[in-house]
Amino acid sequence: MEASDILLGVVGKTNVGKSTFFAAATELSVEIENRPFTTIDPNVGIAYVRTRCAHVRLGLPKCDAANSVCIDGYRYVPVRLMDVAGLVPGAHEGRGLGNRFLDHLRRADALLLVVDASGATSPEGVPMKPGTFDPVEEVKLMIYEIEEWMYGIIRRDWEKFAKAIDVTSSDIPGSLAQRLSGLSIRKEHVVAALEKTGLSDKKLSTWTDEELRGFVRELRRVAKPILVVANKADIPEAEDNIKRMERELTGIPIVPTSAAAELALRRAARAGLIRYRPGDPGFEIVDESRLTERQKAFLKAVDERVFKKWGGTGVQEALNKIVFDVLGYIVVYPVEDVNKYTDKQGRILPDALLVPRGYTARQLAYKIHTDLGRTFLYAINAYTKQRIGESYILEDGDVVRIVAAAAKR
Repeated sequence: MEASDILLGVVGKTNVGKSTFFAAATELSVEIENRPFTTIDPNVGIAYVRTRCAHVRLGLPKCDAANSVCIDGYRYVPVRLMDVAGLVPGAHEGRGLGNRFLDHLRRADALLLVVDASGATSPEGVPMKPGTFDPVEEVKLMIYEIEEWMYGIIRRDWEKFAKAIDVTSSDIPGSLAQRLSGLSIRKEHVVAALEKTGLSDKKLSTWTDEELRGFVRELRRVAKPILVVANKADIPEAEDNIKRMERELTGIPIVPTSAAAELALRRAARAGLIRYRPGDPGFEIVDESRLTERQKAFLKAVDERVFKKWGGTGVQEALNKIVFDVLGYIVVYPVEDVNKYTDKQGRILPDALLVPRGYTARQLAYKIHTDLGRTFLYAINAYTKQRIGESYILEDGDVVRIVAAAAKR
């Protein structure tokens, strides 16, 4: 099964539950151990965002999901997830192999910053008594390390670069984007950061260091947006910390999470002990006689400390929020037959594609195949059966047929 082009980086200190979050989200077997630098090379796996499947809206009994998974009317669409080794203070200067770890983030579209909401991990990643360390400071520290890493890359040979651009180029955003392409930064990111900082019309060679740092901060916000995974939310000390994080960390989305609970629930569901779909607000025990007393006690604790308090484990919510809300993606379904909602092989709604909000019908055609985009004639909305033009803006859940001219031989 192919994942979308979206790559999410999972970052944070050691021992805050990053690898547990990764394992819960991907259901892959990764090394999880309570010691620093367990993760040396980044684990890359497939996670899923959850949405109501189009077959439900169409009143169909089922679909034939191919590039994704459909469970009880919910479509789980794959994205790529990368678990980066734990960061420590001074990572941007190379501490704890920090530069090597940070470089893995170059390709990431957005970052899931996992923090210990219970305050039970020191800045160096050493386990401590809950309530010892301030998770608000933890978030600020991690963001500082990431932005300083980006600043170091941009600052390198800046004076020489800035003077050359002032003389040779009228396209400052394009020149900056080209210089930063190794960080997966696009021209629209640069334009947004320049406008936000008021530097659009200022020569690069006249920027002060403070202005350059301000530009980097804005660039990070638009090119590497962050969602905070407030992990270990089931520990009592976490509740007040999460409320304070929501008050003090304005502009940063925060999702209370228990990655350990999610991982245990997924494994229990796979073993047939409970009924649970990732993202559900609860679970159902299949046969209580099959559970040990320890398992019963654990599930009871999860129900009380996680579901009744937070409404869910937060793992699926974090994935959905960063893809749908932070990055602004929607799900569309391309088909060949708008009456039967099938592809050429007769499969019902086989593919669910993640595309950016604002995507047009022609852009969808190009995403499916270059020739389809080049020879695009029109599209058909499967719900209304009406023709739509190349500039039609796709909506979440759209089912669309692309009609193109026959390829010339």
